[in-house]
Amino acid sequence: MTRRVLVFALLLAAGASLATYAVGTVDIAAFSAMDPAQPIPPAWYEIKLTRLKSPEYSLVRDEGATVLRVYASSAGGSLVHRVDVDPKGKPYLAWRWKIDHVVQAGDLDRPEGDDYAARVYVMFDLPLSELPFGLRAKVRLARLLHSDVPAAAICYVWDNRHPVGTMRPNTHVGSVRMIVLRSGPEGAGKWATESRDLDADFRAAFADLAPHATPRIVGIAVGNDTDQTHENVTAWFGDLHIGPAR
Repeated sequence: MTRRVLVFALLLAAGASLATYAVGTVDIAAFSAMDPAQPIPPAWYEIKLTRLKSPEYSLVRDEGATVLRVYASSAGGSLVHRVDVDPKGKPYLAWRWKIDHVVQAGDLDRPEGDDYAARVYVMFDLPLSELPFGLRAKVRLARLLHSDVPAAAICYVWDNRHPVGTMRPNTHVGSVRMIVLRSGPEGAGKWATESRDLDADFRAAFADLAPHATPRIVGIAVGNDTDQTHENVTAWFGDLHIGPAR
């Protein structure tokens, strides 16, 4: 198993292992309610992997609000928050994010370029039987190490070159589907706001699984990575919300 496959396995296992939030009462711990002088509360917890350097996570004040700062220098990782969301309610995930610059040598099309200035994962509790044989085999391999690994995730990224809206399987783990929301240096250094229809995005990203209904959403993760390109990059994340369209 490659290092990056194991990273995804850990992320997915974390999202599925202990969902606690009911439909209609989704509660994602808000960074804006946290004290920058204190450690990040355990509702957001770090996934670490042996031999992979972790980014530096900190709570900082930015434009009058507390936000999460993630600095990666030849590093990769994520903070995970568990949720349990029924997609029948047509939930939207909304958040704001900012980067200092893009990962210059990143390349969505090549495994050795699979680095991003900022990314947000959404994890789905898809039955393994719904995946094609090849992807099922990879997930089963991951489950040898972590037994409760869900079979699907969307990764929203701030890319360096591909057009906004680009959507394709991850080059390491095909059961993770990449969606480019921001691209290029334009907008770096400024806050950008996103709002995504999770049901619609799942059906589009996993169209090869149609007509399977969108599974329950079991985890959210934020972070960045430069372990392939060995660059330095900083991302900031504001509060994340799951609920009706705003």
